[in-house]
Amino acid sequence: MKNLVINADDFGFTSDVNAGIVHAHREGVLTSTTLMATGDAFDDAIRLAKENPTLDVGCHLVLIQGRALTTGRPFPDTPAQVAVSMWKHEASATYAELRAQIEKIQSAGIRATHLDSHKHTHILPQIFRMVVRLAHEFRVPYVRLPLDETAPYARTVCRAIRPLYSRVAAKHGVRMTDHFLGYRLTGTLTETTLLAALAKLREGTTEFMCHPGYLGPELQRAATRLKQSRVRELEALTSPRVRRFMDEAGVRLATFDTATLVGRE
Repeated sequence: MKNLVINADDFGFTSDVNAGIVHAHREGVLTSTTLMATGDAFDDAIRLAKENPTLDVGCHLVLIQGRALTTGRPFPDTPAQVAVSMWKHEASATYAELRAQIEKIQSAGIRATHLDSHKHTHILPQIFRMVVRLAHEFRVPYVRLPLDETAPYARTVCRAIRPLYSRVAAKHGVRMTDHFLGYRLTGTLTETTLLAALAKLREGTTEFMCHPGYLGPELQRAATRLKQSRVRELEALTSPRVRRFMDEAGVRLATFDTATLVGRE
Protein backbone atom coordinates (compact mmCIF):
# COMPACT_ATOMS: atom_id res chain seq x y z
CA MET A 1 0.00 0.00 0.00
CA LYS A 2 1.18 3.52 -0.82
CA ASN A 3 0.23 6.00 1.90
CA LEU A 4 1.00 9.67 1.40
CA VAL A 5 1.10 12.50 3.94
CA ILE A 6 1.37 15.82 2.08
CA ASN A 7 2.66 18.42 4.54
CA ALA A 8 2.89 22.19 4.04
CA ASP A 9 5.70 23.86 5.95
CA ASP A 10 5.56 27.49 7.15
CA PHE A 11 2.01 27.68 8.56
CA GLY A 12 1.99 30.95 10.50
CA PHE A 13 4.65 32.63 8.34
CA THR A 14 2.26 35.16 6.74
CA SER A 15 -1.52 35.31 6.42
CA ASP A 16 -1.37 34.81 2.64
CA VAL A 17 0.73 31.65 3.15
CA ASN A 18 -1.83 30.50 5.75
CA ALA A 19 -4.69 31.07 3.32
CA GLY A 20 -2.93 29.10 0.60
CA ILE A 21 -2.29 26.16 2.92
CA VAL A 22 -5.92 26.00 3.99
CA HIS A 23 -7.10 26.23 0.37
CA ALA A 24 -4.74 23.39 -0.63
CA HIS A 25 -6.29 21.30 2.15
CA ARG A 26 -9.93 22.15 1.44
CA GLU A 27 -9.74 21.96 -2.34
CA GLY A 28 -6.72 19.76 -2.97
CA VAL A 29 -4.59 16.92 -1.71
CA LEU A 30 -2.80 18.58 1.20
CA THR A 31 -3.43 16.70 4.45
CA SER A 32 -1.06 18.23 6.99
CA THR A 33 0.89 21.34 7.94
CA THR A 34 3.51 22.45 10.45
CA LEU A 35 3.12 25.66 12.41
CA MET A 36 5.84 28.23 13.15
CA ALA A 37 5.56 29.47 16.73
CA THR A 38 7.77 32.41 15.71
CA GLY A 39 5.70 33.35 12.65
CA ASP A 40 4.16 36.80 12.25
CA ALA A 41 0.80 35.21 11.36
CA PHE A 42 0.77 32.72 14.25
CA ASP A 43 -2.59 33.87 15.68
CA ASP A 44 -4.20 33.72 12.24
CA ALA A 45 -2.87 30.18 11.79
CA ILE A 46 -4.29 29.10 15.15
CA ARG A 47 -7.70 30.45 14.16
CA LEU A 48 -7.60 28.63 10.82
CA ALA A 49 -6.42 25.40 12.42
CA LYS A 50 -9.39 25.41 14.76
CA GLU A 51 -11.76 26.19 11.87
CA ASN A 52 -10.34 23.25 9.87
CA PRO A 53 -10.14 20.28 12.26
CA THR A 54 -9.36 17.82 9.45
CA LEU A 55 -6.06 19.60 8.81
CA ASP A 56 -3.35 17.72 10.72
CA VAL A 57 -1.06 20.21 12.53
CA GLY A 58 2.47 19.80 13.83
CA CYS A 59 5.31 22.11 14.90
CA HIS A 60 7.73 23.69 12.41
CA LEU A 61 10.68 24.30 14.72
CA VAL A 62 12.68 27.42 13.88
CA LEU A 63 16.38 28.04 14.51
CA ILE A 64 17.05 30.09 11.35
CA GLN A 65 15.63 33.52 10.43
CA GLY A 66 13.31 35.50 12.66
CA ARG A 67 13.73 35.95 16.41
CA ALA A 68 13.94 33.55 19.33
CA LEU A 69 11.01 33.30 21.70
CA THR A 70 13.27 32.87 24.72
CA THR A 71 15.65 35.80 24.16
CA GLY A 72 14.17 37.99 21.42
CA ARG A 73 17.52 37.87 19.64
CA PRO A 74 17.78 37.20 15.90
CA PHE A 75 18.39 33.63 14.81
CA PRO A 76 21.35 32.78 12.55
CA ASP A 77 20.80 33.16 8.80
CA THR A 78 22.09 29.77 7.62
CA PRO A 79 22.23 26.12 8.71
CA ALA A 80 26.02 26.40 8.79
CA GLN A 81 25.75 29.11 11.46
CA VAL A 82 23.43 26.87 13.49
CA ALA A 83 26.03 24.11 13.28
CA VAL A 84 28.70 26.52 14.53
CA SER A 85 26.51 27.48 17.48
CA MET A 86 26.26 23.79 18.39
CA TRP A 87 30.04 23.53 18.16
CA LYS A 88 30.23 26.45 20.61
CA HIS A 89 28.30 24.39 23.15
CA GLU A 90 25.05 26.37 22.94
CA ALA A 91 22.98 23.20 23.07
CA SER A 92 21.12 24.02 26.29
CA ALA A 93 19.91 27.36 24.95
CA THR A 94 18.86 25.73 21.69
CA TYR A 95 16.93 23.02 23.50
CA ALA A 96 15.17 25.63 25.65
CA GLU A 97 14.17 27.59 22.54
CA LEU A 98 12.74 24.55 20.77
CA ARG A 99 10.89 23.58 23.92
CA ALA A 100 9.39 27.07 24.20
CA GLN A 101 8.12 26.89 20.63
CA ILE A 102 6.32 23.59 21.23
CA GLU A 103 4.85 24.92 24.49
CA LYS A 104 3.52 28.03 22.73
CA ILE A 105 1.74 25.92 20.11
CA GLN A 106 0.29 23.51 22.65
CA SER A 107 -0.80 26.36 24.91
CA ALA A 108 -2.80 27.73 21.97
CA GLY A 109 -4.83 24.53 21.94
CA ILE A 110 -3.06 22.59 19.19
CA ARG A 111 -2.31 18.91 19.78
CA ALA A 112 0.79 18.51 17.63
CA THR A 113 1.10 15.17 15.84
CA HIS A 114 4.58 15.71 14.36
CA LEU A 115 7.71 17.83 14.49
CA ASP A 116 9.94 19.08 11.69
CA SER A 117 12.24 22.07 11.24
CA HIS A 118 12.58 25.25 9.23
CA LYS A 119 15.34 25.00 6.62
CA HIS A 120 15.71 21.33 7.56
CA THR A 121 18.05 22.07 10.49
CA HIS A 122 17.20 18.80 12.24
CA ILE A 123 19.26 16.95 9.65
CA LEU A 124 22.15 18.00 11.93
CA PRO A 125 22.55 15.02 14.28
CA GLN A 126 22.70 17.08 17.46
CA ILE A 127 19.53 18.97 16.52
CA PHE A 128 17.82 15.72 15.52
CA ARG A 129 18.54 14.25 18.95
CA MET A 130 16.99 17.32 20.60
CA VAL A 131 13.89 17.15 18.43
CA VAL A 132 13.40 13.46 19.18
CA ARG A 133 13.82 14.04 22.91
CA LEU A 134 11.23 16.82 22.77
CA ALA A 135 8.84 14.62 20.79
CA HIS A 136 9.11 12.02 23.54
CA GLU A 137 8.69 14.62 26.28
CA PHE A 138 5.59 16.17 24.71
CA ARG A 139 4.19 12.84 23.48
CA VAL A 140 4.37 13.87 19.84
CA PRO A 141 4.32 10.61 17.88
CA TYR A 142 6.24 11.58 14.72
CA VAL A 143 9.41 13.42 13.74
CA ARG A 144 10.18 14.10 10.09
CA LEU A 145 12.66 11.74 8.49
CA PRO A 146 15.26 14.31 7.36
CA LEU A 147 16.65 12.32 4.42
CA ASP A 148 15.40 12.78 0.84
CA GLU A 149 17.02 10.04 -1.23
CA THR A 150 15.97 11.70 -4.49
CA ALA A 151 18.29 14.68 -3.98
CA PRO A 152 21.31 14.60 -6.31
CA TYR A 153 23.87 11.96 -5.31
CA ALA A 154 22.00 11.41 -2.03
CA ARG A 155 20.72 7.83 -2.25
CA THR A 156 23.86 6.03 -1.12
CA VAL A 157 24.59 8.51 1.67
CA CYS A 158 21.00 8.54 2.91
CA ARG A 159 20.78 4.77 3.03
CA ALA A 160 24.09 4.57 4.87
CA ILE A 161 23.19 7.06 7.60
CA ARG A 162 19.48 6.38 7.98
CA PRO A 163 20.02 3.61 10.58
CA LEU A 164 21.66 6.19 12.85
CA TYR A 165 18.56 8.42 12.80
CA SER A 166 16.27 5.40 13.12
CA ARG A 167 18.06 4.17 16.25
CA VAL A 168 17.81 7.57 17.93
CA ALA A 169 14.09 7.80 17.17
CA ALA A 170 13.38 4.23 18.25
CA LYS A 171 15.26 4.74 21.52
CA HIS A 172 12.72 7.42 22.47
CA GLY A 173 9.68 5.64 21.05
CA VAL A 174 9.25 8.18 18.26
CA ARG A 175 8.20 7.25 14.72
CA MET A 176 9.31 8.41 11.29
CA THR A 177 7.65 7.71 7.96
CA ASP A 178 9.15 5.08 5.68
CA HIS A 179 10.15 7.69 3.10
CA PHE A 180 10.50 11.46 2.76
CA LEU A 181 10.20 13.54 -0.43
CA GLY A 182 9.98 17.18 -1.44
CA TYR A 183 13.24 18.66 -0.22
CA ARG A 184 14.81 18.36 -3.68
CA LEU A 185 11.77 20.01 -5.28
CA THR A 186 11.65 23.05 -3.00
CA GLY A 187 11.12 26.08 -5.24
CA THR A 188 10.52 23.97 -8.35
CA LEU A 189 7.38 22.01 -7.48
CA THR A 190 4.75 22.19 -10.24
CA GLU A 191 1.97 19.94 -11.46
CA THR A 192 4.47 18.26 -13.77
CA THR A 193 7.18 17.65 -11.18
CA LEU A 194 4.61 16.54 -8.59
CA LEU A 195 3.14 13.98 -11.00
CA ALA A 196 6.64 12.71 -11.78
CA ALA A 197 7.39 12.28 -8.08
CA LEU A 198 4.09 10.51 -7.45
CA ALA A 199 4.80 8.11 -10.30
CA LYS A 200 7.88 6.89 -8.40
CA LEU A 201 6.19 6.65 -5.01
CA ARG A 202 7.26 3.54 -3.10
CA GLU A 203 5.28 1.16 -0.92
CA GLY A 204 4.81 2.24 2.68
CA THR A 205 4.15 5.69 4.14
CA THR A 206 5.76 8.74 2.55
CA GLU A 207 5.80 12.32 3.77
CA PHE A 208 5.88 14.86 0.94
CA MET A 209 7.03 18.33 1.99
CA CYS A 210 5.70 21.40 0.17
CA HIS A 211 5.35 25.19 0.51
CA PRO A 212 2.07 26.45 -0.99
CA GLY A 213 0.70 29.96 -0.55
CA TYR A 214 -0.87 33.01 -2.14
CA LEU A 215 1.46 35.81 -3.21
CA GLY A 216 -0.15 38.64 -1.27
CA PRO A 217 1.37 41.82 0.20
CA GLU A 218 2.75 40.13 3.31
CA LEU A 219 4.59 37.43 1.38
CA GLN A 220 5.85 40.03 -1.10
CA ARG A 221 7.53 41.85 1.81
CA ALA A 222 8.76 38.74 3.61
CA ALA A 223 12.41 37.68 3.72
CA THR A 224 12.13 34.45 1.73
CA ARG A 225 13.13 33.23 -1.71
CA LEU A 226 9.91 31.21 -1.99
CA LYS A 227 7.33 33.62 -3.36
CA GLN A 228 5.94 32.94 -6.84
CA SER A 229 6.90 29.31 -6.40
CA ARG A 230 4.32 29.01 -3.59
CA VAL A 231 1.59 29.90 -6.06
CA ARG A 232 2.78 27.20 -8.48
CA GLU A 233 2.79 24.69 -5.64
CA LEU A 234 -0.75 25.69 -4.68
CA GLU A 235 -1.86 25.14 -8.27
CA ALA A 236 -0.21 21.70 -8.31
CA LEU A 237 -1.80 20.62 -5.02
CA THR A 238 -5.29 21.58 -6.23
CA SER A 239 -4.86 20.15 -9.74
CA PRO A 240 -7.61 17.72 -10.83
CA ARG A 241 -4.93 15.81 -12.80
CA VAL A 242 -2.98 15.18 -9.60
CA ARG A 243 -6.05 13.96 -7.75
CA ARG A 244 -7.04 11.71 -10.65
CA PHE A 245 -3.54 10.25 -10.91
CA MET A 246 -3.49 9.43 -7.20
CA ASP A 247 -6.87 7.72 -7.40
CA GLU A 248 -5.82 5.64 -10.40
CA ALA A 249 -2.47 4.72 -8.83
CA GLY A 250 -4.06 3.62 -5.56
CA VAL A 251 -2.27 6.26 -3.46
CA ARG A 252 -3.98 6.68 -0.09
CA LEU A 253 -3.88 10.16 1.41
CA ALA A 254 -3.06 10.06 5.12
CA THR A 255 -2.28 12.29 8.07
CA PHE A 256 0.26 11.61 10.79
CA ASP A 257 -2.62 10.38 12.94
CA THR A 258 -3.65 7.81 10.35
CA ALA A 259 -0.05 7.08 9.36
CA THR A 260 0.46 5.67 12.83
CA LEU A 261 -1.85 2.85 11.84
CA VAL A 262 0.05 1.94 8.68
CA GLY A 263 3.66 3.12 9.07
CA ARG A 264 6.29 0.46 9.60
CA GLU A 265 8.64 2.51 11.79
